[in-house]
Amino acid sequence: MTDGTNSLTDALQHLGAYIAGALENEVQGTEILRGELIVRVTRPSIVKVLTFLRDDSHCLFKQLIDICGVDYPDREERLEVVYNLLSLKHNHRIRVKLTTTPDAPVPSVVGVFNAANWFEREAWDLYGVFFADHPDLRRLLTDYGFEGHPMRKDFPLTGYVEVRYDEGQKRVIYEKVKLVQEFRSFDFVSPWEGMLTRLPGDEKATKS
Repeated sequence: MTDGTNSLTDALQHLGAYIAGALENEVQGTEILRGELIVRVTRPSIVKVLTFLRDDSHCLFKQLIDICGVDYPDREERLEVVYNLLSLKHNHRIRVKLTTTPDAPVPSVVGVFNAANWFEREAWDLYGVFFADHPDLRRLLTDYGFEGHPMRKDFPLTGYVEVRYDEGQKRVIYEKVKLVQEFRSFDFVSPWEGMLTRLPGDEKATKS
């Protein structure tokens, strides 16, 4: 089992070095984390990088499995876009990452992978990552007129509006969220942890 793991790690290290050498101006760094190769690239180069990974004979990552977003509010470029690729030919997976801000567009890769269409729409909807030259960048999971991007860390858990069907108006209406009570602070210490070391009635116990 160990030999197989070492063999996979060596193969991924060689692949990472090959990609970094072929795209030295585009690749910012590579690493192997939890048995997966991660390649960090510059934002403007993503189309070139994914095209290379798809077409190069040593790579042949023909399948785009997913595109997702991550929000790191403390970073200067708080948003991260992650592209997960699979090579059936070589039985390898690779994860390509880049960073951006809500105001900096990321080039769309729909021209490289058709499957990127809805993945990019989802990342736009939930994280606010704007993909330049996307053929139809609309919200995908939230409703028309939705404000904000619900997967960002600073988005309120209650949201901004609530949707309900009004029987009187016979239609769906939108209302601002109204909390029925103030936020409360809860003590999550269990009864056993907060219990006194001496319980009522212990004084009646006698040692035999």
